[in-house]
Amino acid sequence: MFACNLFGVDRQVYYRKLKKRKVRQSIASAVVCMVLEIRKEHPRMGTRKLYFLLKKNLIDLKIGRDKLINILRANHLLIMPKRAYHITTNSHHRFRKHQNQILDLEIQRPDQVWVSDITYIGKRDNPFYLSLITDAYSKKIVGFNVADNMNTESTLKALQNALKQRVNKEVPLIHHSDRGLQYCANDYQNLLLKKKIKCSMTQNSDPYENAVAERINGILKQEYFIDKFNQTLPITRALVRNAIELYNEKRPHYSNHMLTPNQMHRQNKIKMRTYKRKNTSENVFTSV
Repeated sequence: MFACNLFGVDRQVYYRKLKKRKVRQSIASAVVCMVLEIRKEHPRMGTRKLYFLLKKNLIDLKIGRDKLINILRANHLLIMPKRAYHITTNSHHRFRKHQNQILDLEIQRPDQVWVSDITYIGKRDNPFYLSLITDAYSKKIVGFNVADNMNTESTLKALQNALKQRVNKEVPLIHHSDRGLQYCANDYQNLLLKKKIKCSMTQNSDPYENAVAERINGILKQEYFIDKFNQTLPITRALVRNAIELYNEKRPHYSNHMLTPNQMHRQNKIKMRTYKRKNTSENVFTSV
């Protein structure tokens, strides 16, 4: 008599359960390996984007999104969002502040609206600041610069980098930012004027008024750890450049219908996803 019979369990049922357990463990192990392979380049990519990238392989393994979540949870691979805020905006200055031009604007193409922001990525003993310019339609980072200060020169370099890659210079373009000193300064405004770019600015401290810029900052920090490097300025610049290249070229974006920013930027037929604020019917101009 087998031991399982003593507990009222049929021997065939017992071994069938063992076999199924091994199969489930084997499938879960394969899924974990695929996820870890993607996270070599995208360390904190979320479940929805992982499911999109791995969908064909997961279907072959008969794994749906819910089961993928369960596998990630069991292996401590679910990503929990982290939030940290550092104020980088100085809006108390003598320069002119512009009106918000994009609140009711429907964004339909790339190079229609660029959003700009500065984010803190250093340590207290080794501070750096990242100036970003992002296309609001495609979520592509079109210009950036890393500096050890928040001077206008750094934001100007990010703008100049963005202008170099701008293809169609004849279509109207709006530059949207907060009311920080760097964006209101004469040198920055003169370059926008020279390139016939219309200036738009947030009107208060509501983060929804510059939602794209705030979200892209969060993606780079939370998924690519750009604020954890604590290296010299040249190395930090190289690491940030690599993170931005991965983000632009390989990371699917929900508001782009899971196209990467580069794929979305190369066309203008797809309508970008938008969202609404909680507890209100007012549309926010874009989502990420």
